[in-house]
Amino acid sequence: MRLQEACVRFNKLAGIRFEELFSQNDMNMIIINKGKTGQLLELALGMHLSSTNLDFDDGELKTNKCDNAGNPKETVFITQISSLIDELIQERPFEETHLYEKISNILYVPVCKDGSPKDWMFLPSIHIDLSSPRYAQLRDIWRSDYYSICRQLRMHIETSPDRRIHTSNGQHIQVRSKDSMPYHPIYSEVYGRYVSNKNHAFYFRKEFVYDIRSMSR
Repeated sequence: MRLQEACVRFNKLAGIRFEELFSQNDMNMIIINKGKTGQLLELALGMHLSSTNLDFDDGELKTNKCDNAGNPKETVFITQISSLIDELIQERPFEETHLYEKISNILYVPVCKDGSPKDWMFLPSIHIDLSSPRYAQLRDIWRSDYYSICRQLRMHIETSPDRRIHTSNGQHIQVRSKDSMPYHPIYSEVYGRYVSNKNHAFYFRKEFVYDIRSMSR
């Protein structure tokens, strides 16, 4: 399935309470597995999506927990950076990066989880294609964020007391820790040493959600 088709399908379901959208058996599964958004999407789209890869034919899917007004309650995970650290340190051109591949064509699906699962609902999804002139401003913001984060990470490695990377923020994108025990340290070939004692990842900050909602009106 392509992103635009999925966007149309989700938007037809926007605002419908899960109790009205899903069968009783589906609702029982949702109640048991409250955190498994992928299963909700699979049920809503009437298709099989891999439990480890919710991507579509032509882009990436990004979901987020929000309130009934669409305001984000969480940041949005993009991708982990352990295998990317040296391309970030060396500032590989933005359009040639794994990050760009992950965000150049995305479907953002907000899921309102206020109240009990029977009252949850999908809100209107947004298809963002950075090749479209409509999102040229967004592309500029994310490019600027990328280079700023690269510089921040390099500065942390070279000047912070522990010589390790730390949270690095752009306007919409940030890098911060994402790991659980046992931790997965990040090794840099450029520096010839570990530059973090745990894995980190790219995230969209909440500002991303507010801005894309405004751009899409």
